[in-house]
Amino acid sequence: MNKAKGFDMEMLFRALADRTRLRLLNLMGNDEVCVCFFVEVFKTNQPKISRHLAYLRRAGVVTARREGKWMHYRIVEPSDARAARVFADVRQWLAEDRDMQGDRARLAKMCCAPQPPVSIQGAPRPKKLAA
Repeated sequence: MNKAKGFDMEMLFRALADRTRLRLLNLMGNDEVCVCFFVEVFKTNQPKISRHLAYLRRAGVVTARREGKWMHYRIVEPSDARAARVFADVRQWLAEDRDMQGDRARLAKMCCAPQPPVSIQGAPRPKKLAA
């Protein structure tokens, strides 16, 4: 499908061509995750993370929800069936990558910590989404 019919294939591939954006997709997995957790896992600043998340939103693979001062992000399947197949394959590849698994382990450790880092104290924990 081309841009005129509602899906921008080039935007999807540009979104997937950046390691930080791939890492964000991997961390979201099947969960809804607050931006503050991405900042803590990546040890980078919030504006940089937000720019990458905005790019993923424009590509149509991420959506956001505000809860008070917290912004939560989750993956959405592309509207185009062919794009959805490519996206599913990329997500599977990310899930099997050792470096990406390390990111997920850091997120899980942070979420389960009895005393989370100061920057995420009081932040809503990632939520499992219905499968």
